[in-house]
Amino acid sequence: MKTVKNILCTIAIPAITFAMIMAICAANGISLFATNGHWLTFTRAIANVTLATFALSINLNSGRFDFSIGSVALLSSVISSTICIDNGWGTGIMLVLSLVLGMILGLISGLVYVLVKLPPIIVSLAVTLFYEGLAFSFTGGKGVSFINNDALLSFARVSNYMIVTAVAITVIALIFDHTTFGYNYKALMSGQKVSVNIGIKEISNTLLCYTIAGALMGVQGFISATNTGTVQMALNFGSIGIMFTAFLPMFIGGFIGKYSNDKLGYFLGAVSMAFISLAYVRLNVDSSVQKIISAGLLVAFLIYLNNQGKLVGLFKRKSR
Repeated sequence: MKTVKNILCTIAIPAITFAMIMAICAANGISLFATNGHWLTFTRAIANVTLATFALSINLNSGRFDFSIGSVALLSSVISSTICIDNGWGTGIMLVLSLVLGMILGLISGLVYVLVKLPPIIVSLAVTLFYEGLAFSFTGGKGVSFINNDALLSFARVSNYMIVTAVAITVIALIFDHTTFGYNYKALMSGQKVSVNIGIKEISNTLLCYTIAGALMGVQGFISATNTGTVQMALNFGSIGIMFTAFLPMFIGGFIGKYSNDKLGYFLGAVSMAFISLAYVRLNVDSSVQKIISAGLLVAFLIYLNNQGKLVGLFKRKSR
């Protein structure tokens, strides 16, 4: 009986989201998946949100609020796309470059945090401004455009997005659930002082966390860039917006993690958000309205999580 409950609780949120979206689309006489382009939008949203959610959760679960993940995606995609355009290289090399650059930029962000010993929020804001400024200077404020470069636009396929998502989930699950680093990471989350006293190296673990998060955001920046063929500049914390797309899936993942696995939860949270994102497209919802709806969903879910025990108790009393 417990297994059935865990399965139902694991799939409940994406299933309910899908049912509601389908009902809304049907009421408006619209098919959610009418063309191959809609499947492309759906799978791309899953890949983007999954990567961003993993990247955000790695440090946030350890008490480090990292605003710089969006700027890592921005700067890595700017540099990698520029190098590939200048040398006539294709999408495979750009993906590798974005991954490596993301790792380096993430590591630098972690080193700054470790060395200056200031609160992570302050450090990440400073790093965000610095990376945004570098991206702006690197392009002369014009951004990067390769909309006519077929070699760099060939990645936008459903199969590619599914592969990236599957590889990301597998690698993150292996690293955090089946390695010494992952065990140490969980120990530090549970009790930092005790873990350090028994010999766990907190600094090296922290630097690896930033490096892994940077790698994920490097790939996320690559996907975003190769979708549109452009990399738009973002100044004055403009890149932080990427981070907020990951909040709701991360909280959903935390909820699902109690019944199965948080990695699976983050993925299912991304799937739920992908249904909503596609619905925005199909229903032609204005961007400002999208932000209001997304914020409302986040607040509603946080209210539910904060009052979950009370709601369960109330339901039990009524069922008697």
